[in-house]
Amino acid sequence: MTKLASDVEFHEDIRLLIYRPRGVLNEQSVDKIVRIIGDLESKLHEPFDRFFDTSGHDEVELNFRHVIQISLYRVMSYMDRPPVKSAILATDSTITHYCQLHAIITEDSPIKVRIFQELGEAAQWLGVSPQRLATKSFVTEDEAKLSNGGTSAIKQQ
Repeated sequence: MTKLASDVEFHEDIRLLIYRPRGVLNEQSVDKIVRIIGDLESKLHEPFDRFFDTSGHDEVELNFRHVIQISLYRVMSYMDRPPVKSAILATDSTITHYCQLHAIITEDSPIKVRIFQELGEAAQWLGVSPQRLATKSFVTEDEAKLSNGGTSAIKQQ
């Protein structure tokens, strides 16, 4: 597994990018993952599937214009390449609407987008075990400080 950012992993053995963002879903967070995907596509020269777990988003500051622009960019930049699957785990209705727009725009491209409300269904569609998609259990530094009286910061994975 290759760690690309704190919220992005690439599993070489199953050719799967996993993105688990936290906080605000906005233009910057969308642009970040689009940049990472583009970099990987140019480096690897082989297709890979994607899994986006949006359950860590607690706020949405996005607009349809940006989603349309990014979706069209992805369609054009991935034209004439092998098919890939993008599974999106989304339970928030606003996020689901943005993802549905992305799925509609990419519909006739090699990028096959599906939105799921259950992790197991996403795993089945991607052909991987649900455990591979499940979030890793860890304690953040702030949580460790709070639980230990503010004296230590421990990360566990």
